[in-house]
Formats: sequence, C-alpha cells, structure tokens
Amino acid sequence: MEALYLLIPLSVVVVFAALWVFFRAMDTGQFDDLEGPAMRILQDDDAIHSDTDQSDGHNQK
Repeated sequence: MEALYLLIPLSVVVVFAALWVFFRAMDTGQFDDLEGPAMRILQDDDAIHSDTDQSDGHNQK
C-alpha cells in the first residue's frame, strides 16, 4: 500500500512530462508536414551531379 504513495504521484508527473513534450513538439512545427519526407524518399534521384563529383579533386572513371 505504501508503494502507491510513491507510484501515483510519479505517474502523474510522467504523464504531465509526456504531455509537455508532445505540445512542445506541436508548437515548434514537428507535425506540420507528415507526407513530405515519405514522398521524398520515393522520388527517383539517380542524376549525377557534376559539381559534387569533382569537388574532391579526383576524377573517378
């Protein structure tokens, strides 16, 4: 029974901390664009970029 005196306030603190983190993430725009990154990974980007290939000074052929 004495454990409940510790566990109940501790669980209330954990719930409020989780809610604070969630609302803080919402305020900073963490959940604004949920589909953009998922669609970007599916886009085909096989183009060779000439500026990045020659930036190190080596010619790889």
